[in-house]
Amino acid sequence: MPEAPRFPAEWEPQSAILIAWPHAGTDWAPRLAAVEETYIALVAAIARFEPVVVCVADDDVQAYARARLASARIDMAQVRFVEVAYDDTWLRDSGPITLAGADGFRLLDFRFTGWGGKFDASQDDRLIEHLDEAGTFLNSTRQPIEFALEGGAIETDGAGTLLTTWRCLHERHPQLDRVTLADRLADALQQQRVVWLDHGYLEGDDTDAHVDTLARFAPGDAIVFQDCDDASDPHYRELQAMAAELAAMRTTDGRSYRLFALPWPQPIIDENRRLAASYANFLIVNGAVLMPVYGDAADGRAQAVLAEAFPGREIVPVPCRPLIWQNGSLHCITMQLPAGVIPAG
Repeated sequence: MPEAPRFPAEWEPQSAILIAWPHAGTDWAPRLAAVEETYIALVAAIARFEPVVVCVADDDVQAYARARLASARIDMAQVRFVEVAYDDTWLRDSGPITLAGADGFRLLDFRFTGWGGKFDASQDDRLIEHLDEAGTFLNSTRQPIEFALEGGAIETDGAGTLLTTWRCLHERHPQLDRVTLADRLADALQQQRVVWLDHGYLEGDDTDAHVDTLARFAPGDAIVFQDCDDASDPHYRELQAMAAELAAMRTTDGRSYRLFALPWPQPIIDENRRLAASYANFLIVNGAVLMPVYGDAADGRAQAVLAEAFPGREIVPVPCRPLIWQNGSLHCITMQLPAGVIPAG
């Protein structure tokens, strides 16, 4: 009987990180210069450890992105471009969720609905199809799934446990009960169990509480989560309740998880709107963890927490304050591709 495909944990070996370059036709247009600097810093950080596959809208965008990255003295041998249409640059939610099996890779192509119809996403919903047609992936089969799901809404430990939030999945599928949703997720993602968080949110987040802004698995039965220790902050009660949920969670063999609490940054207000700044929105790459920083006093403490949770990996800060203007951060704009999915060299 053939071995079932497996959903690898993010800390397992990768072949590349997939991103999409921001341009004047995306929602970044009003603040394009600032967000480009974040993308340059991000590509520079990733390229130290593994290749970066950069989606570009057309030849002009590619030429511009190539020039900007080369001028930053990035090793361009680590950067590959693929021309493809996209609405925006949130590749965590529109990119492929990849299962690995003995006979190759399965690119799960869930429906992307613009976070429940909040935004137009017609091109992003076909992104994986177009990347596949462009020959981007090796030894892979695209599997369309008629079920709305974003990559930022799920978190796996690579050993069969999926972590997600009831708020987000219920918002996408209000007609389905918890048991049915868990069965759908476990079946599509080859998971043994689905663990729900009923608490936790960030003001300014329009994803309906994606788990990758709240709590993340780390190796060795560990969970890194966004804490809030300021009792005067409106997030305090919800995030304290989430921390209690995490403390009550058990591994498949009945042990408590090792918990790592990330510090709470000071509120970031932009045009009278609070932005969703979370240190939990980090990206794991080969040999490192790239962490979002916001120019806050808590940045250094967050780096120390991640160093403890991911021993042996370099913790690399990436300035992400421009990103949260659009309600997402570092993990939201990236998608890791497991080792073997992208051609080497």
